[in-house]
Formats: sequence, structure tokens, C-alpha cells
Amino acid sequence: MTRNFEQSAMLKRLPEQFFAKLVARTQEFKQAGHDVINLGQGNPDLPTPEHIIKEVQQAAEKPANHKYSPFRGYRYVKEAAANYYKREYGVSLDPEREIALLFGSKAGLVGISECLLNPNDTALLPDPGYPDYMSGIAMADADPYFMPLKRENHFLPDYNAIPDATLDRAKLMFLNYPNNPTAVTANKDFYDDTVKLAKKHHICVVQDFAYGALGFDGSKPQSFLQSEGAKDIGIEIYTLSKTYNMAGWRVAFAAGNPSVIEAINKIQDHMYVSLFGAVQSAAAKALNSDQSAVKQLVDTYTERRNQFIRAIRDIGWKADTPEGSFFAWLPVPATYTSEEFADLLLEKAHVVVAPGRGFGNFGDGYVRVGLLESADRLEEAAVRIGRLGIFN
Repeated sequence: MTRNFEQSAMLKRLPEQFFAKLVARTQEFKQAGHDVINLGQGNPDLPTPEHIIKEVQQAAEKPANHKYSPFRGYRYVKEAAANYYKREYGVSLDPEREIALLFGSKAGLVGISECLLNPNDTALLPDPGYPDYMSGIAMADADPYFMPLKRENHFLPDYNAIPDATLDRAKLMFLNYPNNPTAVTANKDFYDDTVKLAKKHHICVVQDFAYGALGFDGSKPQSFLQSEGAKDIGIEIYTLSKTYNMAGWRVAFAAGNPSVIEAINKIQDHMYVSLFGAVQSAAAKALNSDQSAVKQLVDTYTERRNQFIRAIRDIGWKADTPEGSFFAWLPVPATYTSEEFADLLLEKAHVVVAPGRGFGNFGDGYVRVGLLESADRLEEAAVRIGRLGIFN
């Protein structure tokens, strides 16, 4: 007889993966033979630049890379990350003390809560926000405090609305700009205010900079670490997934406060033996090389954004123009919840969008669209939605 083993209390605390249901529903319609335009996920659709692919191919042939890598990664990769921040943002980083390699940014964003939070500690996180911030908080058995992101405040948290008692209790704060899902950016003044707040209340800030390279209209997204004193109270997590279309390669790094970097390294010492050496070599190549492929990528997303926003406005769907990331955050007609509206678009137009409710309670008036199809395909999605007559 097969025994049924009960899951741990930690596993039972984990939130449901909201988007697993979305993926399953999408597959149902595809298997039924429908031409589905999937704009509901955040998976880059373009290939990794050729010079990075060539680097991993050559590095994979080197016997030294067939062995275990050093636990905390090769120094040359961390030096490449430091060089990247110095070149792109004017931020100086110590490669050994202020940079930690990660198995993709999710490993850092989930693991940081286990590193710094104890049961019943408080973490501040955005609503709407990346759902996996909650995963780490649940693993640590800590308490979330949600900071509403509202259009009237440019989808930035209003620090004045957070009670002082909550700020004094908080140990960790998650931020994410350019923002997923709202597609807005944050400026230096906001980060300067964040540093002051964090210093006053002794809060560690974790800025998720996944879309750091993806700013539009000639505007380069601001790094949190560019604000004076940011390294004193926090870290920034940067992934190569979006900048270089390397999502499946699972390589990222955390940069900033040395004590937090040491905590991340310590937990990884017990979980991994760093990344495959060839991937580390390719990551260094990406960070150190000419960045023209990144500019071309931003130009591609800009074209897609512009064509899609024009197309949805043509059908009467009014929305703000995305400032960064590769998403658009679109308001839902007042008669629908975000899930009802997403279901309608899938069933009637065969267009997949992500319901805003999946990112938090304050996302419920919106759906998120990924600009991860060709411009023509994005325009076709708008035309299909237009045929439903919802915005007439």
C-alpha cells in the first residue's frame, strides 16, 4: 500500500500559483485547435544574442567547466557585474563583498525573506506586485503588509499612508521599478525618499531591477543604488533574463549591502554549488560586451508598445503608455472583474491576458499584457478584442 506523506507546515503556507490556472486554460484552447495569442506571460520571445550563445558553446568544451564551480561563483563574473554597474549607473561595487551570483533573480527574491525574516516579522511589499515575493515571506512564516500602488500616485507606494508602528516593525521592503505589472518607472527623488525612510526605521530594501534595461522614449531607468546611502540599507537584484533574453539560463546577481550579500551567499552555500561554469562565462560576456543588442531589443519593444497602444486606442480602449518593462497595464471595463474580463477575452477573442487580481487586490481593476509577440500579432489581438464591441 502506497503511503501518503503529509506536507510540511511551510509547504502548506505557500500561496497558490495563480498563473498555473491561466497556463492550463490557455493550453485547453490551443488543444481545441484555436489560434491563441498569448499575451498573459512574461517569457521573452526573442533569442539570446549570438555572441553570448557562442561564448557558452566554447566555454562548455573546457574541462575546467565540467567540474563544480566555486561555491560563490567565479570572481570574473562578479567583476563583470561590478563593471556593468560602474559603466551603466556610475555605482562602485566590491565584487566579493557587495555582489552575489544567483540562480535567476527568483532565487534571490524568494530566498531573501528566509535570510532576514523570522516568524511574525513584518515585510512591506507592493500591491499589485510580483507574486513570488509572497512565497519567500510565507516560507519564513513572516507577516506581509501590502503597500497599495494606485494610479493617482503614479503606482508608487505612499509612505505617508503606512502607520509609524508598522514601519518600526518592518524588517524588509520589496520594490520593483520598472514595475511589473504596472509598467511605470521610478525616479531618483523616490529612491532618495526610500533611503531616508529605510534608515529611519531600520528596514532592508530589496529593489527588483529585472527590467532595468527596458526604459522607453530615451529614458534610462534609475538604479536604486544610484541614491546616496542606498548600499547602507539595501540591495538591488539584477537578472540577465530580460536584458539579454536569457530567461532559461537562470543567471542573475544581487548587489549592495555587504551583510545582506553575505546572508544570500550563506543560504546558497547550503543549497547550490554555484552556476555551471559555461553559463558564468556567458554571463560575463553579456555584461562586458558591446550593448548594441540591448539597444536593439529596447527599440523592438518600443515599436511593439507604440503599435499596440495605437491599436487599442483605435478600438476605444484608453490606457496609459508604458514607461518601462515589456508590459502594458490596461484598465478593465467597470462591469467586469479582472478575472471575468480575462476569461471573456480568452473565450471570445482567443487572446490571453493576465488578470490583475493575480498580482494583488489592488490589481483587480486591470489586466496585464505582455509585449512578447510581433507588433503585427499584437495589433491583431487588439482587432479581435475590438470586434467584441466592448469599448464602443
